[in-house]
Amino acid sequence: MTGRFSKSLDAMKSEAGQPTPARILVVDDHPVNRMLLAKLLEPYYQVMVATCGHEALEQANSTTPPDIVLLDVMMPDMSGYEVCAKLKENPATHDIPIIFVTAMSEIESEEQGLSLGAVDYLTKPISTPILLARVKNHLALRRQATELEELNRSLARRVADGVAQVERFSRLRRFFSPAVADMLLTGDAEDPLKTHRREIVVVFLDLRGYTSFTEAFGPDEVMRVLSEFHTAMGQLIMAYGATLERFAGDGMMIFFNDPLEIEDPAGSAVRMALEMQGRFDELRALWQTRGYNLSMGIGIAQGVATIGAIGFEGRRDYGAIGSVTNLAARLCSEARGGQILIDQHAANNADTSVATQSAGEVRLKGFANPVAIFEPAADH
Repeated sequence: MTGRFSKSLDAMKSEAGQPTPARILVVDDHPVNRMLLAKLLEPYYQVMVATCGHEALEQANSTTPPDIVLLDVMMPDMSGYEVCAKLKENPATHDIPIIFVTAMSEIESEEQGLSLGAVDYLTKPISTPILLARVKNHLALRRQATELEELNRSLARRVADGVAQVERFSRLRRFFSPAVADMLLTGDAEDPLKTHRREIVVVFLDLRGYTSFTEAFGPDEVMRVLSEFHTAMGQLIMAYGATLERFAGDGMMIFFNDPLEIEDPAGSAVRMALEMQGRFDELRALWQTRGYNLSMGIGIAQGVATIGAIGFEGRRDYGAIGSVTNLAARLCSEARGGQILIDQHAANNADTSVATQSAGEVRLKGFANPVAIFEPAADH
C-alpha cells in the first residue's frame, strides 16, 4: 500500500499487457481508517497511503502521482483543507480529483471542502457501495477530461499545421500553378525553394508603348490596364502550369520545366506565347476604344539556370539566375509588337510539336556573337 508497491504493480501489469489499475491515494492519520479504506479499494485499484498532509503532497508530486485522492480533514500537521488548497495551487496536481472522507458532517464543512476544489465529500461511517461508486465515477470523469484535453491539443496542432499549410500554399501559389503547388505541399515533388540547377525555358513578355501611355494617362487608368493585362496573361500561365518568376511593371518573366520537369517545355512555351498574343489582340482591340495604343513582344530562350529562393529573411522570392534569363529578356526587347522571338536551342526543341522558322541573326547587348533567332512558322 505504498507508492513503491504501486510502481512495481504498474510495471508488472504493463509487462503482462494488462491495463494498469488507477492509483488511489488514501490520506488519513488514523491507521485503522487507512487500513479500512485500503482493504475496500485494493481489489480494484492500486492503493497508496499517506499518514499526514506533507506525505500526501510528496506522493502527489512524485513520478507516479495518484489518479484520485481520498483525503481526511482533521489531521495534526496540516488539515485536509490545507492539503487540498496546496494541490489545487500547483499546476502539476491541480487536476487530480479530491474526495474528502471525514467524520465532519456539518454542511459548512462540506461547503468549505467543495469550494476549495474537491469533487466530492463523503462522511463517515463509509458505505462501501457508495464509496466505490463515487471513486469509479470520478475516475471516469477524469479520464474523459484527460481524453478531451488531448483531443483539444491534437486539434490545436492540426489547426496550426493547417494554417501553416495554407500559408505555405499561398506562398507557393505566388509562383506556381495550384496543381503544382498542391504537389509540392503533398510531398510529391522536391522542395523548390532549395537552390538547384536545371535546364529551363524562359519566356519574357513586355508591353510596347507603355512609357508613352503612362505619360498620357493617369495612374488609375494605368493600374486598370495592368490589372487587365496581368489577369489575361495569368490565366494562360496557370493553364499551362508555368512558373511565374516575377512581375516587372509592364513585363513578366515565366519559365517552364521547374519546379516540375515536363515532357515538352519548349513546345509548351511557344504554344503559350502564341495564345498570349491571341489573347492580347483581344485586349488591344478593347484598349484602342479607350484611346490606348499598346502592343506586346515576347522572347523565349532555353538553357541551364540556377534556381531557388532569393532575398532575405521575411521576404524571399523564387528566382532563376543565368545567361538564359538574360537572353530571353534581350529577345523580348528585340521583338516588335505582336512578335515572338525564340533562340535556336528552344526553337530546335519546340520544332517537334510547334513549327518554327528562321528570322536571321541579331546582335544583342551582353552577347559577344550574333544570336540566331527564330519565330513561329507563318501558319501559326
